[in-house]
Amino acid sequence: MYSVDRLSSGLPVLTAPSEGVESATVIVFAGAGSRYEIQGNRGISHFLEHMFFKGGRKYKTTKDVSAAIEGVGGDFNAFTGKEYAGYYVKAAVKNIDLSCDVLSDMLVHANFPQEEIEKERGVIMEEERMYQDTPMYRAGWDFEQLLYGDHPLGWDTIGTEAVIQSVMQKDFLDHKAALYTADNLVLAFAGKVNKTQTQGLAEKYFGVIGGTKKNTFDAFTTFGSDRVFLRTKKTEQAHLVLGVPGVSALDPDHFAHKLLAIILGGNMSSRMFLNIREAKGLCYYISTEVDSYLDAGSLSTRAGVDQSRMHEAIGLIIHEYDQCAQSGVTDEELTRAKEFFMGRVTLSLEDTEERAHFYGKQQLLYPAVRDLPQYFKEIQSVTKDQVNALAKRLLVHGQLRLVVIGQEENTAKLESLIA
Repeated sequence: MYSVDRLSSGLPVLTAPSEGVESATVIVFAGAGSRYEIQGNRGISHFLEHMFFKGGRKYKTTKDVSAAIEGVGGDFNAFTGKEYAGYYVKAAVKNIDLSCDVLSDMLVHANFPQEEIEKERGVIMEEERMYQDTPMYRAGWDFEQLLYGDHPLGWDTIGTEAVIQSVMQKDFLDHKAALYTADNLVLAFAGKVNKTQTQGLAEKYFGVIGGTKKNTFDAFTTFGSDRVFLRTKKTEQAHLVLGVPGVSALDPDHFAHKLLAIILGGNMSSRMFLNIREAKGLCYYISTEVDSYLDAGSLSTRAGVDQSRMHEAIGLIIHEYDQCAQSGVTDEELTRAKEFFMGRVTLSLEDTEERAHFYGKQQLLYPAVRDLPQYFKEIQSVTKDQVNALAKRLLVHGQLRLVVIGQEENTAKLESLIA
């Protein structure tokens, strides 16, 4: 299913072959997410992601980078999360050398020209404004801030305008040197590849990466004490996120956590969808999901509802939480949730990018990598009693947190609804 080898520098090289495809994805994962930041450099991780695309030694400009990959019909992009960042190129396997060449040039030889930094400040501020104008996104960020408080897990990855407007070339070079090191990266290949091939490519293009990481992140210890956050804004819909602290990615109940969310609101046959959207016609979108970090997590339901029925929607979501906590889930619900979960994973891993992500993220963050049979075995081993005990422990009124973006103006009323 997959294999892991290391270069002489210590850089892990993960290979996850796929049959029946003609493409290959190359991803570099870095333990360099926004939770590594402090107040004085909030946003530098995401800004750095943008700056890697400004070119290196061979591909000197953004145009050179994009023309090289798009010239063969490939895809390339990057992302910055709370715990890790990633950079990938996906193309026909005959172009895998080009994929590695472009990716390594970006990551190894980037020099972050000051004139490009100045231009990119405006781009990032426009990205921030886009999210501010998109309540479905903004509400999720507000929920994490409410839940995790003044801790890097609660901070927006975009960062603060003060940092975005003041960070300089040396700051990027220092941040890269501190975290983009052989012991804090994973190079992952997926698709029509084999271990001999990927080892050769890794040594040729990424063998010069060395060093040891100089920064760590603070452990998360305490959830925020505030329970409601209201962002009053003129919107056609009221957007809400209502949830509770959950369990971490390393918790023994990790898979029970995911299955509980699926049963509550993970698909069109879930309780939230059937009982609130279909039966009441209250919303267009409603879903329940979990976020799981190394030492914290959450379970939350988000929805977009008519302004005049927002209070009703909050009450109905809480009712579904209460029913689940008090009466538990059924055997049929748990079986369907397991099959849904495993089916979605199976479908996603047919995509080489998703396959590289599935294995590479585990290699970077977790003590051990689960291959697909082990992953499915752990899903199947979750019992109804385990899910019910978790629901009873998590879905309690005293732990509820609520974020609302809309025309509501009465925070006290919202607080009373979740009391």
